[in-house]
Amino acid sequence: MNTQDNGSYRFSVLPGTRDHRGFFVQETTYELVDVSDAGWARICLDSAACYYVDPANIKTL
Repeated sequence: MNTQDNGSYRFSVLPGTRDHRGFFVQETTYELVDVSDAGWARICLDSAACYYVDPANIKTL
């Protein structure tokens, strides 16, 4: 598991990953915030840019 000092989980997404609305998600480093009851992983780039993606598209660094 790739963690920082604050305990957050950092990772990337696979090429071609789309969010829950069907838009492509940028291939960069994200923080895993939580996983919804519906099975979507909420990932955040920063405090203003978060996305819901399929957890199968998460790639460890």
